[in-house]
Amino acid sequence: MQHERSSQPRLSQDSYVDDMALLLAPRLAYFAGVARQEHVTRAALEMGVPQSTLSRAMVRLERDLGVTLFARKGRTVSLTPAGRAFLGAVERAIGEIERAAETVRADADPRAGKVAFGFLHTMGSETVPGLLRAFRADHPRVRFTLVQNHGEAMLGGLRTGELDLCLTSPVPDAPDLVARRLDEQRLRLVVPDDHRLASRRRIRLAEAAEEVFVSLEPGYGLRRITDALCAQAGFTPRVAFEGEEAETLRGLVAAGLGVALLPPPAVARPGVVELTVTAPRAVREIGVAWLDGHPDTAPVAAFKKFLLSRRGHLLPG
Repeated sequence: MQHERSSQPRLSQDSYVDDMALLLAPRLAYFAGVARQEHVTRAALEMGVPQSTLSRAMVRLERDLGVTLFARKGRTVSLTPAGRAFLGAVERAIGEIERAAETVRADADPRAGKVAFGFLHTMGSETVPGLLRAFRADHPRVRFTLVQNHGEAMLGGLRTGELDLCLTSPVPDAPDLVARRLDEQRLRLVVPDDHRLASRRRIRLAEAAEEVFVSLEPGYGLRRITDALCAQAGFTPRVAFEGEEAETLRGLVAAGLGVALLPPPAVARPGVVELTVTAPRAVREIGVAWLDGHPDTAPVAAFKKFLLSRRGHLLPG
């Protein structure tokens, strides 16, 4: 005889665990309270819930687990060995939840909360420290988690919730993000100090068409800008070295390994000459971005307002 197959769908292990968690979670605090008091009436008074509600919750908890947690004598109860084992895990879980709640409350505190802020490597030595110093003059207790990265990585951080705000370039245009232009930064053609162009102060980018370039890796905003500016000047740059950080590129230029389009340094570097590019107009726009529709905590809202107030005056000098 063939057995009929059950018409009930089987739950996967993950689905079973998720369903069990949903089933048990509302009753765990009740269980811990009864276990602590070893008396249903006293536990009900302590937690401010009807005794009948508490009793039913414990019966359902044992039924759903398939385990007897309490030995009962009237309204007095004592934990079984299974109940004691379960209580240890429940108390740890409740402790984790309480710590998590305290953390998110602290991070949202308007006076001493936290902002997760991302920015480009080239803004880390001077621009961002100056911004934070100015902001903390009025918000001295606000804390920051600072993340330096390239533009695409920071936009990913906004989408995953790792970042609240980021300073990036180019200013992104994406349907799930809000971005505001804050300032622009002139780019210079950086050449070794013994280069044939080193005696010049200004240059048209087309004059560097035959040069070997060092540049950031593909995917970096400054690399996209470099490629676009060279295309406007009528050539595709021959890139010999690719890096991840602008000051490393300056070192490569100083070593005579190529030329580069870079923003101005915080401190002048020996061994290179920085030329003003007259054509095409060589600038990069700097903007602030955040996730559209994402609610701001009070400290994030305050820092966002501060950054927007710096439009046209974001960069030093």
